[in-house]
Amino acid sequence: MSDRFMPETAEDARDIVRWAAAEHEPLEIVGRGSKRALGRPVQAGHRLDLSRLSGVEMYEPDELVLTVLAGTPIAEVERLVADNGQELAFDPMDYGPLLGGPAGDGTIGGVIAANLSGSKRLKHGAARDHILGLEAISGRGEKFKSGGRVVKNVTGYDLPRALCGSWGSLAVATRITLKVLPRAETEASVLLRGLDGAAATAAMTAALGSSAEVSAAAHLPAGVVESCGEDAAGLTGAATLLRLEGFGPSVDYRFETLRRLLAEHGAVERIEADASCRLWLAIRDVKPFAESDDMVWRVSLAPTAGAGFAGDLAGRLGGASYLDWSGGLVWLALPGDDPRAQEVRAAVVRAGGGHATLMRAPEPVRAVSDVFQPQPGPLAALAARLKEQFDPHGVLNPGRMVAGG
Repeated sequence: MSDRFMPETAEDARDIVRWAAAEHEPLEIVGRGSKRALGRPVQAGHRLDLSRLSGVEMYEPDELVLTVLAGTPIAEVERLVADNGQELAFDPMDYGPLLGGPAGDGTIGGVIAANLSGSKRLKHGAARDHILGLEAISGRGEKFKSGGRVVKNVTGYDLPRALCGSWGSLAVATRITLKVLPRAETEASVLLRGLDGAAATAAMTAALGSSAEVSAAAHLPAGVVESCGEDAAGLTGAATLLRLEGFGPSVDYRFETLRRLLAEHGAVERIEADASCRLWLAIRDVKPFAESDDMVWRVSLAPTAGAGFAGDLAGRLGGASYLDWSGGLVWLALPGDDPRAQEVRAAVVRAGGGHATLMRAPEPVRAVSDVFQPQPGPLAALAARLKEQFDPHGVLNPGRMVAGG
């Protein structure tokens, strides 16, 4: 059979996976390939390309429900819902710029496989919190369906959430149903200048604990702001940012609330809608690090620990970093040809625990590295049993998450 399969229907995809399982022939599962450089290199001689399994099957704006095939470009979906005054509220990030590819080239299937979200995860959660149902093919070549087309749904086990973040190693999603939400009428960002990491964390924590309904909170040191280029809205120096979305009068009222609340942290400025939107897209898609050749880490830990973690590494390893999710997400860029995995993960332990994922590195480095956070023994055993149930022959994206897995 060919080294590259491009099914046009779910039945075609099922037949290919059945053949792979019967012959013990591993498959690399891709949509449009925008995230192939994430994770360890897949150990497979055949590629299952889902880019032709594309299209919107059902969209009911009044019901806030959307069903699409897995190979549908995410950019196409976002345009469709935007035309109806709606959005994917989990704000899926676009890895294209960071990985040296074009923007807007990912698919809905990739969004679910990677459990993507952006800066607005603080308020709306990740992809797994917005998936209502899916149809997929297990590594046995068996089609299955879980969930439905309604928000309140209790149809069996919550398999869609289990598959989110599995990077195509458990099943091949073919059809996905998501909930969408009304899009905000406008937005603005609160800006505090010149704070260090600790002061920025205190300001962001105070804002999130208020009634201002902040949808995103980030802190960019001076060098990172400069790397944003034209998306930086003319900013210079360190910037602490809080995003406000909604109806115009509501945004105005909440801005004034934060202006009074945060006065002790310095002068509070406002970034208006268009500039605010461009800046948050740059933060979401890690554009400050897109033009460099640095190794890039994505580190998730307690929000109050983010600034200390970044400061700990900055003094010893150099590089650059910034905080998203109010400090709960640290993007870290390290120069050189060594990802310094041992030092990064030791710093995570000192910060109280979390997860560090190597998001950008050359393929030879990823091939010999623990790209994803190593799991404790009991969790690793549970993951192995889950893999055995869904993909007993190990034909789906083998090696992407763990060596030999």
